[in-house]
Amino acid sequence: MPAAKVIDRQHYGDAAISPDQNKVPLLGHDASVLRSKRLLQITSLTLMGLLLAAFVATGHTQLTVLAGCAVLVLAGWFAHQQQPGIAANILLWALTAMLSVLAWHSGGVRDMAVLGYPGVLIFAAILGNVRLFSGLLFFIVSYCSLMAGLTITGYFHPFLPEVEFKHLIFTDVILLITGFSAYLLLRDQRRLMDGLREENQRVRNSQKTIARLASQDQLTGLSNRRFAEESYTRLYQQCLRDEHPLAVLFLDLDSFKPVNDSLGHAAGDLLLQQLAGRLQALSRPDDVLCRFGGDEFLLMAALDGDEDQLTRLAQSMTAAATTPFFIMQTQIEISGSVGVALAPEHGTEFNTLCKYADLAMYQAKHEGRNVFRIYNDDMGRANIDKFNLMTQIRQALKDKQFRLFYQPKIDISNGRVCGVEALIRWPQADGSYITPDEFIPLAESSGVIADIGHWVLQEACAACTRWRREGHYGVGVAVNLSYVQFRDGSLERNVQQVLQQSGLPSSALELELTESMLIGEGDDISRQLSTIHSMGVSFAIDDFGTGYSNLGYLRRFNASRLKIDKSFITALSVSQRDEPLVRAIIQMAASLGLQSVAEGVEDEATLNLLKQLGCDEAQGYFWSQALPEHELIEWLNAHNSHQELPHSSEL
Repeated sequence: MPAAKVIDRQHYGDAAISPDQNKVPLLGHDASVLRSKRLLQITSLTLMGLLLAAFVATGHTQLTVLAGCAVLVLAGWFAHQQQPGIAANILLWALTAMLSVLAWHSGGVRDMAVLGYPGVLIFAAILGNVRLFSGLLFFIVSYCSLMAGLTITGYFHPFLPEVEFKHLIFTDVILLITGFSAYLLLRDQRRLMDGLREENQRVRNSQKTIARLASQDQLTGLSNRRFAEESYTRLYQQCLRDEHPLAVLFLDLDSFKPVNDSLGHAAGDLLLQQLAGRLQALSRPDDVLCRFGGDEFLLMAALDGDEDQLTRLAQSMTAAATTPFFIMQTQIEISGSVGVALAPEHGTEFNTLCKYADLAMYQAKHEGRNVFRIYNDDMGRANIDKFNLMTQIRQALKDKQFRLFYQPKIDISNGRVCGVEALIRWPQADGSYITPDEFIPLAESSGVIADIGHWVLQEACAACTRWRREGHYGVGVAVNLSYVQFRDGSLERNVQQVLQQSGLPSSALELELTESMLIGEGDDISRQLSTIHSMGVSFAIDDFGTGYSNLGYLRRFNASRLKIDKSFITALSVSQRDEPLVRAIIQMAASLGLQSVAEGVEDEATLNLLKQLGCDEAQGYFWSQALPEHELIEWLNAHNSHQELPHSSEL
């Protein structure tokens, strides 16, 4: 058995099984010491037995035995020097030679000396190597065959003396030496077998531990995704036999990242452990609950026909996530969204059901979070549509299908154009447009918005440079930024390169930032904005009033304009509901030294009210919708034809 060979090597080295005597044992010095010890014991025992035999022997028998004793002393010396290979060769060949001489001078193949051959072969098999064992076996068989053949043919006449007391001594010495030596070696073998059994048990225990670890999440103690996938087939087959549907419920925590960011990952780990305990408490013995990864959990449960069972189970999972957590003396309140897929209604493969449950979960997040949604085909089609649109976005950027339109911004006090806002459009072959609301979120989620944003910056700056060269010196351009453009830390370098390539003065460029981007900003974003501001580029806060409306970041980011979202402007002329809010924003902007810009002005009544409220600038359909560049030039020429052109040095 291979395992037995490994253990045998550990005790006796490669000499027991390898034809190469000089090969290094598996355990090196320890194995060599053990072999040397056994050889020294056997040599000493054999030497004492031979000395006893020499004491009662006479003539050539006594001389042969004494010669054997002398050689055994040499073998014992090598064994003492921990050279077991040399010692084994000397010992076993010396014994074989001595037995062969004794048999030749006495009874031949019928001599009692032949009794020692089996012991020699046993010792050679255990203490020697294949070469030594084979050599001794070949010699002994050949020698015995020779003596038998010579005896049969009459060329050799063995002599069988009368049995005397000394023959009893000889026989006892041979049997005692062989028996005691065999006992020592077999006792080692029993120890080896015991060690083998213990080792096999350890291996089995290790395999069980490895199997458990491979199927268990180490943080929560729940099953992991691998175990869930392996268990799915069994659970699904059981549901088919019972004619019950199998529900796959996918739970993802809402706003889990802030827990790690504010309290540290240790707190996040404790929260996941507590949540795992809650989910385990609501699951049944036959259900499969696993931590799918990160802050995602998967529950597979067989439904028994109760129509409300699925609803109760999904609501229990969201409740487990919503119930406050008490961690590190802090109360943490989060929520969870659950997506559900059913087998066989939605599919029969584990990965397919997980994908559909995941889509349903994202639908739950999209519809407000802390709810559950069951997958339907519309979600699948919507996902396919998103994928196709994502592919089209990349191709559109490559084929330069996007176009920039520009909407003028008007100084309310004198009606002059003070700048334009660059707005991206995606025209289609049939003359329609895919709106930014459709493709910008997808572009942001995939990261391609960084390339789109860079293209917009290049096109807008180049266009603004052309307008200024045509005489519209006072017109600057505003470009919207996405939070994704800050991720790789190269935004300030890109802005500087674009300004240099286009020749546009930095004062003519304004970058528009959303409130949500600034509220969630980190040190890296703050550093990039500071660098860009030092170039002379100005900032505007877009859609103000729709987010957190925190005043602290307005000073931190050196904003120069505050753009009031059009949702507060469009109804000003027909309803007074938003007027106090708009007035407050305008007054706050003025107190902070910021220009206020009203978006979505569509009629003169709204414009007049904004003048009364003290608003500085505005844009909207009252003046112009967003126009392609050539139409914008015509509009600017018509609108500013009465204005005096500044000197070229102002360019």
